[in-house]
Amino acid sequence: MLDDIDRGLIHALHIDGRAPFSTIAEVLGVSTQTVSRRYRRLCAEASLRVVGLADPHRAGRTQWLLRLTAVPHAAQDLADALARRADTSWVMLASGGTEIVALVHTPTADGQAGHALLLHDIPRTAGITAVSAHCVLHTYLGGPTAWPGRVDSLDAEQRRRLTPATATATARAAQQVLTPADGDLLAALQRDGRAGLTDLAAATGWSAATVARRLADLRAGGALFFDVELDNTLLGVTTQAMLWMAVAPAHLDHVARLLAGHHELAYVAAVTGPGNLVAEALCPDPAALHRYLIEKVGAVETIRSLETAPALRMVKAIGPLAPPTLRTSGGKAVAGAAGQRRPSGVRLRY
Repeated sequence: MLDDIDRGLIHALHIDGRAPFSTIAEVLGVSTQTVSRRYRRLCAEASLRVVGLADPHRAGRTQWLLRLTAVPHAAQDLADALARRADTSWVMLASGGTEIVALVHTPTADGQAGHALLLHDIPRTAGITAVSAHCVLHTYLGGPTAWPGRVDSLDAEQRRRLTPATATATARAAQQVLTPADGDLLAALQRDGRAGLTDLAAATGWSAATVARRLADLRAGGALFFDVELDNTLLGVTTQAMLWMAVAPAHLDHVARLLAGHHELAYVAAVTGPGNLVAEALCPDPAALHRYLIEKVGAVETIRSLETAPALRMVKAIGPLAPPTLRTSGGKAVAGAAGQRRPSGVRLRY
């Protein structure tokens, strides 16, 4: 479990993923060395990672929630194959290990060419027994908005001190648009949102000053934000479930905004399909999930139906998979394939 310093650090990174350790240390009332040491420990032991992400609309991308049902022996390999793709995130095994849920990112303007996974790769994959794809129409909770269970450690004054300077009127009016030239910068920030300016300059071929200016413009204009990956079990979460709900269109916006205020939910979005509202619940145990469904979700009379799909394992979170490592006899980590599963009979083209 995490102590107050760990939780404060995680909250701080959600407010500003690139905040200097010295600033976080000052706000938390500890030394810079303590913050740096805690950050390294959380990265090693709690899968902590700051990830830079583009706003989907500014990047010209559409998000799809993909639900696949597969025969038991193929589900794990299929999830692994989906996780290795650059166009997926939040790949999880659910419903007893026979269902895979993934968020797929497709170019909005490319039409059929941008939907290769949905139109060609998945239908040709053996072992899949059912497929449904739901276009994400509007995200009410998620993205730049963190799960409340991670951001309840700092008080209002501490949050104010960590909040980045607000966008200028010029930057707000410009509504920064991501361009193909930003591709290398975004790829580097997806791997490590806290990468230094020197590393980002090397990745982009720009000068450090140019990188700093572009980062400031994209953040101020809302085209770039930072999210935090973390093993939520260290926050007391042992039960995770996807909730697929059907709500009459006239009540959809009201219900979605109501659910977005629930402490138990980390994601709420309006989607296409018969279940037009989807949410992700994070609870301490099955009993807590049961109480939440009865006392809070059940109290919303305009929810016409509810399907609960328990998540068994998160295969991929928001960022790309970290490269596998191999431990040598000398204890040094080198590039390798340790622990990486090889799919058997499952091939998804890249």
